[in-house]
Amino acid sequence: MGDMNKEFQVSRRAFLAMASGGAVVAATRTAKAAAGAGSLAREVGITTSSIDSHIAAKNADGRIAIMDLPRVMRDELGMRVIDLNSNTLAKAKAGGGIERFRREVAKAGCVVTNLKMNQHGLDMNSPDEAMRNKALSVYRKSIDDAALVGARWARPLPLPSLPDMKIHVDSYRRLAAHAEKRGVRMLVENYGWMQADADSLPDLIRRIDRNVAASPDTGNWNSDDLRFEGLRRSFPLAVTCDFKARGLGANGEHEAYDLERCFGIGWESGFRGPWCLEHVNRDRKALLGELRLLRDMLQGWMKEAER
Repeated sequence: MGDMNKEFQVSRRAFLAMASGGAVVAATRTAKAAAGAGSLAREVGITTSSIDSHIAAKNADGRIAIMDLPRVMRDELGMRVIDLNSNTLAKAKAGGGIERFRREVAKAGCVVTNLKMNQHGLDMNSPDEAMRNKALSVYRKSIDDAALVGARWARPLPLPSLPDMKIHVDSYRRLAAHAEKRGVRMLVENYGWMQADADSLPDLIRRIDRNVAASPDTGNWNSDDLRFEGLRRSFPLAVTCDFKARGLGANGEHEAYDLERCFGIGWESGFRGPWCLEHVNRDRKALLGELRLLRDMLQGWMKEAER
């Protein structure tokens, strides 16, 4: 991991300025090196949406400075997989830059796996070509950032309404082509219009048909019937998973839906990880405790499943 960081010491400004030359090659090498840095099987990590409200660009109001997040992952959560979202990455840019954050990630023995591109107000499915091109331009720059931070995957934000599938697939393919040059693979996550259709995720992946994989979210379904059937159809195509938990009881009870059944569907499909926890709590101490509890649940289920 240290060699990888020495190999690629280029700022985002230099990367974009030299996009047709050596910087693209360097970013691609970095992302490919991260992708090959070791198996993520049986790894439990977090999506940073879980902890983002407790993070600041710098130390402020008792929140965690973004550059300390990898150390918190290692020392307080006992996990190394960081599934970023664009809001958290913006704090890294403001708090010292992507290159520094990547170094802190490596120093803590952590790995950034994914960048969720959650910028609002974008529509890569718009029939208006100017609006569509604006969204694709922003997403391309975010894919460049994903390569810079060493992520192997990137995911655009699904929208609530069912899109024109011809436009949607074309836009995804354009992003997939851009991402492939940088060693990044696009992901599809069930959200918005996809939550009402158990086939939505595998169908979209089949239509895109290039440089794309599934990132199923256990919580984003409109009913339990859709949840379990959708996960059954999506997990065989998955490279990562948002293992979402709503409110927890004192002993980890989860009334919203059966977490162990969600895990079992993934495991039986052959999916082994990473399982990225998505769970929020305004009380930071309680949140960290609950994330550790969920981590222990998953690790226990994995040990049991391997017997």
